[in-house]
Amino acid sequence: MDLKLKPFDFAQAVARAGLRPDGQPLAGTDAAAQGAGFPAAMAQALKSVSQVQQEATTLQRELQLDNPSVSLEQTMVAMQKAQLGFQATVQVRNRLVQAYSDIMNMQV
Repeated sequence: MDLKLKPFDFAQAVARAGLRPDGQPLAGTDAAAQGAGFPAAMAQALKSVSQVQQEATTLQRELQLDNPSVSLEQTMVAMQKAQLGFQATVQVRNRLVQAYSDIMNMQV
């Protein structure tokens, strides 16, 4: 396997980040486009956690059915990944609810 590293292109990385070379945002980006990033990121994160949980469930089922291609170690690792993802999701939800509650309780 031949692995070749390409030189880092700073201008391309800055353009992908939506910035000009001086670090300022591009003129074409607006607040609505930037605001859509958080809901999309949350939806993607929830889909990812759900997918990991489905994989763990499938591996559990296959292990119970004595599938020789599924090992106990593989199943346990998948279950731990699913548990960690779920716990992280619950913590994010708790933080968001707490932040919402704090904002609602602010005096204007």
